[in-house]
Amino acid sequence: MRKVAYRYRDDIALADVAFEAWGTSVEEVFISAADATMNVMVEDLGTIGRSEELTIELEHDQLDLLLFSFLNELIFLKDARQLLLRVKSLSIRRAGEKSILKGVVYGEGIDPQKHPLRVDVKAVTLHRFNLRQTDAGWEASVILDI
Repeated sequence: MRKVAYRYRDDIALADVAFEAWGTSVEEVFISAADATMNVMVEDLGTIGRSEELTIELEHDQLDLLLFSFLNELIFLKDARQLLLRVKSLSIRRAGEKSILKGVVYGEGIDPQKHPLRVDVKAVTLHRFNLRQTDAGWEASVILDI
């Protein structure tokens, strides 16, 4: 079981959902942000089984926009393939001017009987979106359009 490394912020967005995520490495903050995004939609992340596994590969010249793209990819897969997904493994490396993400996600099809659903996330917004390195590791601030 993963340690919770995010908190929701009711004081930032009224009609949307805002959260802060953190980790000691850039990979950890990406995983924490992915869990926070999924936890907005599903009441209990532990109900998401492992019947499907997918590889996600993304690249961007800005690390913060790589996180933005990664979270939006998880939302896209939820919409296009009706999958609830969690991160199994993730690596981020620098290649020249680009940051390259390779991750393996697991999950299963949405089943309202098995997965107590909360709200549907439409997208990650760029409003107040932030990824920063701190003395303790990495932190992200994200607002989700619901």
